[in-house]
Amino acid sequence: MRNHMAAGWFYSPAQIGRYLLSRPTSLRPPRNARAGNPIRILRQLDRHQWMMFIVGLIGWTWDAFDFFTVSLTITEIAKEFKVKNSDVSWGLTVTLMLRSVGALIFGSISDRYGRKWPMIFNLGLFVILELASGFCTSLPQFLGVRALYGIAMGGLFGPAAATALEDLPYEARGILSGLFQQGYAIGYLLAAIFYRALVPTTSHGWRSLFWFGAGPPILIIIFRLMLPETNYIQVMKAEREARHKADTLAAGGNESKSSALRAFGREAGKAVRQNWVLLVYMVVLMTGFNSCSHGSQDFYPTFLKDTVRMSATKTTVITVVGQIGALLGGTTVGYLSSITGRRLTMMCAAVAGAALVPAYVLPRNLSLIASVFFEQIFVGGIWGPIPVHLIELSPPALRSLVVGLTYQLGNLASSASATIQGVIGERYPLPPAANGTKRFAYGKVIGIFMGAVWVYLLLFLFLGPEMSQEEREVEAEAAMQFERLRAQGVSLAEIGASRAKGEDLAELDHGHGYAKDDKTVVRHIEG
Repeated sequence: MRNHMAAGWFYSPAQIGRYLLSRPTSLRPPRNARAGNPIRILRQLDRHQWMMFIVGLIGWTWDAFDFFTVSLTITEIAKEFKVKNSDVSWGLTVTLMLRSVGALIFGSISDRYGRKWPMIFNLGLFVILELASGFCTSLPQFLGVRALYGIAMGGLFGPAAATALEDLPYEARGILSGLFQQGYAIGYLLAAIFYRALVPTTSHGWRSLFWFGAGPPILIIIFRLMLPETNYIQVMKAEREARHKADTLAAGGNESKSSALRAFGREAGKAVRQNWVLLVYMVVLMTGFNSCSHGSQDFYPTFLKDTVRMSATKTTVITVVGQIGALLGGTTVGYLSSITGRRLTMMCAAVAGAALVPAYVLPRNLSLIASVFFEQIFVGGIWGPIPVHLIELSPPALRSLVVGLTYQLGNLASSASATIQGVIGERYPLPPAANGTKRFAYGKVIGIFMGAVWVYLLLFLFLGPEMSQEEREVEAEAAMQFERLRAQGVSLAEIGASRAKGEDLAELDHGHGYAKDDKTVVRHIEG
């Protein structure tokens, strides 16, 4: 296994020692001859690749929008239901806790049957559950609906990430991984804008934000219906079916849907057995990443409104500026990770983010705008390479499941971040506001929490694996070869069948007339 976590190194102290000694040298920046001008890299994408990336990105963006409708309206919901802010924050916690259930269910379906329909089904659930959230009349009802929403939210990320990224040219995956992940920041930014536009200005207050959130998923569903399955999954399914057919004929049996499902189960089971230590590591790592984003963002609007006494407008401005920073940071660091390496780039972001924590929670005026902007640059930045990093670590047969499930199990482990901050913060009261409203030292708790999270991330990024530059070169060449075959009219089914037979795709490549001096193909490759 390329990541050295299925090669037996964890079975003996000597092997563990050799692995740990290799961690410093593994941070050496790769000699990436393909890295270059990002505009040139993005010009490699064809119409299909852009459409698949855009639909995956906007699906994930609205996933985040619907999640942050709760984060931004904690104070308003608590006032209407006559409960504490920390009670409403359970709406965030139960959503995060149930996301792993959705990732397990829909990730498995996505890897077996395709990315398209699981994504559409989950978007349909968004419509129903956002409407239902706005009609809740008590906190228990609200928490129940948000728990169901957590399943839908968890079920969308894996298919959306695979849809957006797996058909891309290899060198474009770093920068577009960063942009895709910042769909989360874009969703937060849009939620903050529409919070200011709808909540203080409409008679239904916070409910109007949830009702509005139910509309755009309908348009995303229509967009996704107009596009095909990803090329990757079509080739994977063709390869699996061809291999299963050959195995069945060799055994003298008959093909059936149940036997095909069993074949997928065997393939999945083998991948899990070979990579279980790696999967555990990925969950541990994603616990830190999710604690970073949720710890810095979910309760921060409440800190601004209750502790700092910012108005709704100022809270919105600070939140929007922060998410612009996250968007810029994620895209930039995602691109840089293709040049300096995934882990080293993310570790540098962790150091910078930790240094900015005091400025993030200590000021009590509009200087927080600058603090939030720069802190969120590194919160978004450390997340930038994560989608492609998880894809590179994942077994190919279980890409959607592993990416989605490890991400959402990390969410489960970090799900109480906002509630912990709310409950502990209420133990440190501040003098009440002029109108008698209670105030608490939420900033102190957020600062301590984030300091610990940044150190945690630095440690586990240092200890973990990543794909080597040599392996990236092999992956990049395979992606280019795949695109050459597509450009020459080779069907996806043919490519899958050839892979199932163990044939060298280079022979198929040459068999369809590719030559080094074929200027049409060269232009297609170089963009």
